[in-house]
Amino acid sequence: MNPLLILFVVIALTFDFLNGFHDSANVVATAIASRAMKPVWALAVASISNLVGPFLFGVAVATTIGNEVLESPAVTVPVAMAALLAAILWNILTWWFGIPSSSSHALIGGFVGAAIMGYGLGVIRFEGMEKVLIGLFVSPLIGLVIGWIFMRLTLQVGRATSPSINTFFKRAQWVTAIALGMSHGTNDAQKTMGILTLGLVAFGEIPTFHVPNWVIEACALSIALGTAFGGWRLIRTMGGRFYRIRPVHAFSSQVASAAVILGAALLGAPVSTTQVISSSIVGVGSAERIQKVRWGVAWQIVIAWLLTIPFSGLLGALFYTFLNPTL
Repeated sequence: MNPLLILFVVIALTFDFLNGFHDSANVVATAIASRAMKPVWALAVASISNLVGPFLFGVAVATTIGNEVLESPAVTVPVAMAALLAAILWNILTWWFGIPSSSSHALIGGFVGAAIMGYGLGVIRFEGMEKVLIGLFVSPLIGLVIGWIFMRLTLQVGRATSPSINTFFKRAQWVTAIALGMSHGTNDAQKTMGILTLGLVAFGEIPTFHVPNWVIEACALSIALGTAFGGWRLIRTMGGRFYRIRPVHAFSSQVASAAVILGAALLGAPVSTTQVISSSIVGVGSAERIQKVRWGVAWQIVIAWLLTIPFSGLLGALFYTFLNPTL
């Protein structure tokens, strides 16, 4: 095999691993904070669910990322590699500072920044890009609204029950955490599948864009391993800094998040699982009491979200400048 192709595959799977590592907080933080699961069990459930998810719900998101955003002249190895390196660097920086930023935004930003640097705005397929941006930016609002509605309904039902309902909310999280892990795995692993398959087309390994089975298997395993190691800096942020999470909050936010993320995956819309889960946690808390949420923390995360695409785009353009003469 071409050594450069091997390097590219390694870089892609490294991003996928870091995606799981970075985003493990999304899946397990509320279950741990509400004491429904011990950390080791929460991470084990999340890892297995992330491994299984990519095999169950197709490759619609991978097709969107890899085949509907760029025109064929920009489907090159330097563009794909620059996008991955930009997203990896951004994930490491935000993990180090404990900021729950979006791996999806970072990958898209790096992808578009590298393509524009090399080929200009004309290579962007705006119909596909519109689909990506709508998925990324509208899904958090949907997560917030669904979280708010589901929590209000849950509170209404809960008023007619005894305090033992908390036992149900704890035990039910074994089911909702699995659903959330599977939805995360199927949406996020597909983003790496899309970039990796695009690279295989650029290398001439496959004639047209279709996701090989070994790519699905490798990406599913990489994101599961990353999740197993857990980004504890981010778990603390997601699980405790918004407000004190009780079992009812964790259960409600997990249901809302899983519904939005899985629905988007089936429609082929890549979403930021970090954004969706964070916003659903905020929606759930504000449904109980608006003052419950520490809005200063939420605002800091919103700023990080807004900065991710432009900064990762600049990183993608920078990496492309260095890589293009050598690849």
